[in-house]
Amino acid sequence: MLQTKPETRLDYGRRVVSVIDYIADHLDGDVSLERLADIACFSPYHFHRIYRSITGETVAETVRRLRLQRAAKELARSAYPIERIARRAGYGSVEAFTRAFGADHGEPPGAFRARFTPFRPFGNGDDPMLPVTIKDFDGIYLATLPHRGNYQDIGRCFDRLGAWAAARGLFSTPRRMIGLYYDDPESVPEAELRSEAGIEVDPDMPLSDGVVLRHLPAGRVATILHKGPYTGLEEVYRVLYREWLPRSGEEIGDQPVFENYLNTPRDVPPSELLTEVTLPLKG
Repeated sequence: MLQTKPETRLDYGRRVVSVIDYIADHLDGDVSLERLADIACFSPYHFHRIYRSITGETVAETVRRLRLQRAAKELARSAYPIERIARRAGYGSVEAFTRAFGADHGEPPGAFRARFTPFRPFGNGDDPMLPVTIKDFDGIYLATLPHRGNYQDIGRCFDRLGAWAAARGLFSTPRRMIGLYYDDPESVPEAELRSEAGIEVDPDMPLSDGVVLRHLPAGRVATILHKGPYTGLEEVYRVLYREWLPRSGEEIGDQPVFENYLNTPRDVPPSELLTEVTLPLKG
């Protein structure tokens, strides 16, 4: 972080959040350095350094990450030809896209798509049983931002929350990043799905800019550790709710299911992401 006064740093954080929002909405549009600097009201000569000091990555890295995340979602959830997905991700050929996607996700686009067959009926006998662990959760206070819509798009809220937290120096100590998920995507319309992006804070942390405090109390939880892209989490929920829970004799607690992100797409490629899906239990 640049050595700036606290109030200046907070202002920089807000301006960078506006850039993050713009990039997410204009992945196929003008995301040039000059355009983004103008949105943030920074000189182009200094914008890139300020952006990187707050987000931890360059503008080019942000755009590349978000385009590849969108490509993964399209591979898993659509029938678009790979050539079309490659062009939308900013690659001039399927070969170049395959190299970039494979480096990030640990497998080529075709193999990745083959693992996500849309509308596969549940219970066909080939669902892997992932290990479930019951343990005590220590409780946590979170600063959160709300998200409505497809759960796969909550990354935008985490980007905004990360800029908010960096502007306040919160990353000087390790912080847990947690996503709260309130609705079942198989029974609630996509546009009405409710979730929240959260970062660990002290309970007396001053909040602003739409960020609110949430408390997850201590208690027993059931967890599954997932390794790999977030697009693979649907299988984890299938195992947890449809396979494990009915046989476990356990009852669900009065708290939403949440995901504890043990690393982030800025730290590791998607193939190395570690996500702990956590279901609160009674008792």
